[in-house]
Amino acid sequence: MNRLDRFFEISERGSTLTNEIRGGVVTFIAMAYIIVLNPIILSGIDDVTGSQLEFDQVSAVTSLAAGVMTILFGLISRLPFAFAAGLGLNSFVATTLVDSLTWPEAMGLVVINGLIIVALAATGLRRLVFDAVPIQLKIAITAGIGLFILFIGLVDAGFVGSTGTPSPPMGLGIGGAGDISTVPTVIFVFTLLVTGILVARRVRGGILIGLVAGTVVAVVVEAIWHLGSAVEKPGGWSLSVPTLSGSPFALPDLSLIGDVSLFGSFGRIGAIAFVMFVFTLVFANFFDAMGSFTGLARESGLADDQGIFPRLRSALIVEGAGAVVGGATSASSQTVFVESGAGIEEGARTGLANLVTGVLFMAAMFISPLASIVPTEVAAAALVVVGTMMAAHLRHIDISEFSIALPVVLTVATMPFSYSIANGIGVGFIVWVVTRSAAGKAREISPLMWIVAAGFVVYFARGWVESLLGM
Repeated sequence: MNRLDRFFEISERGSTLTNEIRGGVVTFIAMAYIIVLNPIILSGIDDVTGSQLEFDQVSAVTSLAAGVMTILFGLISRLPFAFAAGLGLNSFVATTLVDSLTWPEAMGLVVINGLIIVALAATGLRRLVFDAVPIQLKIAITAGIGLFILFIGLVDAGFVGSTGTPSPPMGLGIGGAGDISTVPTVIFVFTLLVTGILVARRVRGGILIGLVAGTVVAVVVEAIWHLGSAVEKPGGWSLSVPTLSGSPFALPDLSLIGDVSLFGSFGRIGAIAFVMFVFTLVFANFFDAMGSFTGLARESGLADDQGIFPRLRSALIVEGAGAVVGGATSASSQTVFVESGAGIEEGARTGLANLVTGVLFMAAMFISPLASIVPTEVAAAALVVVGTMMAAHLRHIDISEFSIALPVVLTVATMPFSYSIANGIGVGFIVWVVTRSAAGKAREISPLMWIVAAGFVVYFARGWVESLLGM
């Protein structure tokens, strides 16, 4: 026990073995929804060749990758920050990459992105950029990702939808028709309210309890009314039909491990598109983790005023390795999860809590068939709640000065409105260097910020660059 205490610095950080175990369990409960949400986002979507990933396969590798990375991070960085598939990043893979690539090629880009991030962290460049980004933008990125996730949840639930017209572009209900009375959408509202009440009352595992409650109601409703799939008839379930069949337990299907093509995408989409996709993944992965690290380190009392915390360099290297593991398993990039804050509130202060969380994720591989009965509309409620939690980080930013307010607000707003994390980061960086310079604060801006902003200018002008190069 003394060796365990010294290795993880349990007593030094004011924690106990009981606190770490309890915190690890609570973190898993708070994050367990990812076992359902990640396969819902990644499975059932055609890639450029019409191939799809299977729900059960994605659920199994989601648990495996989360368990491996959470344990690895706990042992190396000794911090209570658990890992799982990043929701914004997996959405980018599912909504953008596979429009032009096969699933193995898309996951190959995720691996390449991770290798680049590991290299940046190992050389110290990632730490330099981390230090160079103003704390206001770090927090804004986290909040913007939160609103992006919330928006995805509302769309998946059929609560809002595209009208197909220039004005208004969005409206309530599927197709923006103003009707949210379909049974699946009503169950989404029910699940959202139940989950919201539980979280507001600080019930441990409120998100998971809400998911279970919504799923039980959905299963009963489907058994009575036989709504079926929305593909077959209007008013049905949009993706997963909540029906019980067969055993809820099974040996995990891990056949997706290693099903990647590192450079197949290069020949399919060309050099410019290849570079732009990797560039986008690196930036999104890079700064998504930055915001989460900053918030969790502050919440655990381990960070200074600028968000710097112990073993930052090793944490950044392992976080980059999460993208490599996530891509290699087809689970999408693994990154630190803000829901780790639930375990931190329970007293977790060291990497020992991560070992507990990671072991529970590994065990969850054997219940992937049970997870497949959760309909998209129910899972969407968890997206809305988690997105709200992330957006709440805005409370830490003083936007009384307009040269700060404009880039912060644009960062947050652009992500959901453009359906892109990278777009929000890029707009925020560019506007930050412009407005702060105009306000006479140019000397306070790191040269690295100018370099990153210039890189985003190239990113936004990539269509013109491609035409100029004849690509």
